Amino acid sequence: MQHKQTEQRFANDLNIVSLISVGKHPQSGRERRAEQDGRAVELGMSLNAENLTVLHAGDPQQNALRSYAGMGLNSIRVLEMDPAADAIAPLSSYLKQHSPDIVLAGVRAESGESSGMVPYQLAEQLGWPLVSRIADIISVEGGVAEILQALPRGQRRALKVRLPFVASVDNAAQEARQSAFGPASRAALDLQSTQSTTDVIRDEWSEAPARKRPKRLKKVKATTAAERFKAATAKAQSDGGKVMKNEPAAEQAQAIFDLLLEEGVLR
Repeated sequence: MQHKQTEQRFANDLNIVSLISVGKHPQSGRERRAEQDGRAVELGMSLNAENLTVLHAGDPQQNALRSYAGMGLNSIRVLEMDPAADAIAPLSSYLKQHSPDIVLAGVRAESGESSGMVPYQLAEQLGWPLVSRIADIISVEGGVAEILQALPRGQRRALKVRLPFVASVDNAAQEARQSAFGPASRAALDLQSTQSTTDVIRDEWSEAPARKRPKRLKKVKATTAAERFKAATAKAQSDGGKVMKNEPAAEQAQAIFDLLLEEGVLR
């Protein structure tokens, strides 16, 4: 029944490209399938798996690419290029040549710059509309797609956009299926050579794990454990203060200066 509904919702000749990147686990830092890119592939497979092209621009030797293939893909197309190079030019050139109907990508990558600008720059290069943070594509009929856009607090917005278009896939989209070792090892890597320019400025960057900023502690004047616990759990209350409206500017400035001295901002 689900397969028949899919045929009614989407045309069989719908050409879809899902862009993938190499992800990085937030705790261990190991390479993996990027969470949002996996959801983009899952959405592409639900739309039309027969005409789905999973595209990566970078090093074809990355083991993380096999985790995408393990979702049941027959092949992954890789535009060979230096991972430090800018992928926008090779990707836009490929998309202009093959003219897909829908281009899906994650909101942002998990490694590298992680700026989230790739979908926007591709849409600008192609001259196509961009729909950000989509949760699902309901139907495609008459060259128009009906889309659910993810909004804060679990809300959804229904949109209609004409093909072709670029869409970034939000975490609210269907979670990617598990990756199996057998299909991952059997899938073929379709390598294509491309011309790319190395980002010289990026080569000079040094990457380091982000450190969590320490929480600023409030000074508590308490001598016993009970007083410290009460001060830590009590709601913040105003100490009064002084409203100055009609006083001269010099007097207002002096009041601000005295407050800064009292709080220890100025010494």
